[in-house]
Amino acid sequence: MHVRITGVVQGVGYRYSCRAAALERGVSGWVRNRPDGSVEAVFRGPRPAVDALLTWCEAGPPAARVTAVEVTDEATAETSSIPGGAFEIR
Repeated sequence: MHVRITGVVQGVGYRYSCRAAALERGVSGWVRNRPDGSVEAVFRGPRPAVDALLTWCEAGPPAARVTAVEVTDEATAETSSIPGGAFEIR
């Protein structure tokens, strides 16, 4: 899954909390801030675990104010280089 989260999502610990939430669910991938103020992520793992992480993304950490979560179900070349169980903050 390729995900873009908008709202107040930078400077509130979103990436670090997302990584912790992903590792708890056994989801691999990465998360990064974008220049436009959004957060972008790629998730790979069992569908129920990814779905649970997407639900988490809708709220994020306590200081975040998420206004939208855009999800594209796609495989990207960027996920193939990530070892299973690894989740990077970029």
